[in-house]
Amino acid sequence: MKVFGFAGYSGAGKTTLIERLIPLFIDEGLTVSLIKHAHEGFDIDRPGKDSYRLREAGCREVMLVSGRRWVLMHELRDRPEPTLDEQMAVMGDCDLLLVEGYKVSPIPKLEVHRPSYGRPLLYPDNPHVVAVASDEAMELPLPRLDLNDVPAVAGFILRFHGFR
Repeated sequence: MKVFGFAGYSGAGKTTLIERLIPLFIDEGLTVSLIKHAHEGFDIDRPGKDSYRLREAGCREVMLVSGRRWVLMHELRDRPEPTLDEQMAVMGDCDLLLVEGYKVSPIPKLEVHRPSYGRPLLYPDNPHVVAVASDEAMELPLPRLDLNDVPAVAGFILRFHGFR
């Protein structure tokens, strides 16, 4: 399983870029999965649903299964957040595992950067950033990809991992 990450400040467009890349990777015949680091306190369950009630009653894990999908919710219950490696070990087999967030984890990653937001680049302090995708031209010692040229970004990632 090849792993490729996406890092950048909130609102830079990481999720939108990933959403546009996934169909291109699938068109290449790859199976693709994703781990997304979310903000603290997120919830995918709704109050009143059976799974929510059982989780709130104290279950550590609740698995919902149907003929179309399954999901496993795991409550940490004051335990530390799992590392990216621990989360990757839980994932099923795939050709390409995309990771959104986990800025400092030691995986190759694309920095999504919009200079107009006034935030600094991550790559000078992050040796795992292998390229920067930006909506503006920039002089960089790393490859700079046009954030709006999604096929070019996909091609870079596919070549990086030897799929092309």
